[in-house]
Amino acid sequence: MELTKKNDFIEIEYLGKTEGDVFDTNISEELKKINPEATAKPLIVSIGQQMVIPGFDKDLEGKELGKKYTVKIEAKQAYGPRKPELIRLIPKKIFTEQNMNPVPGMTISLDNNIAKVVSASGGRIMVDFNNPLAGKELEFEYIIKRKLTDLKEKVNALQDFFFRKQFEFEIDEEKKKIVFKEIQLVPILKMFREKFQEMLGYDVEIFVNKAKKEDNQEKEKQENETNNL
Repeated sequence: MELTKKNDFIEIEYLGKTEGDVFDTNISEELKKINPEATAKPLIVSIGQQMVIPGFDKDLEGKELGKKYTVKIEAKQAYGPRKPELIRLIPKKIFTEQNMNPVPGMTISLDNNIAKVVSASGGRIMVDFNNPLAGKELEFEYIIKRKLTDLKEKVNALQDFFFRKQFEFEIDEEKKKIVFKEIQLVPILKMFREKFQEMLGYDVEIFVNKAKKEDNQEKEKQENETNNL
């Protein structure tokens, strides 16, 4: 019997609970109960590569395909403990300048972080920047549906996870290279290239079409000249 191991790419069907309540799932009928507008999507991860919380990631090793498992995860292996320093008093004018009327329980985005309004009185608003699941024990029920073997599917799974979209690419089996064709990816792939190589066992490159590159450079030059007028 083949069991899952580190670096395997797997598709998971899961149900996440805390204090008996479902907080996340990709099972369609369960998802509709917590968010009728949401659409269930497959979850594909590489085991041991921190694509899910540590406690869940660790539990995925040594499992059978198609078998249902349940794991309880302590806060320190999930979203960590709650931190008092992440609860802050913020002047109300910060909100009014953005045409926001803060009320208790409201979820907001501040400084590129998701936060929750705890209280609103006078000119100061108490805001909690802790993850809503921080300090909580989590429970996951899950089934590993399949193990991915197709390299293209693995690459696209990583694109969905890291880029939130898919770019065109080709695979050079002889040279063990994955070649992307989108020049805009250059700065992004500089950050993720080593990670891709580690997870896929293939080098990653950007194919830059010379004519296209010169065209882009000419456009940039024209834009700079326009901005300097």
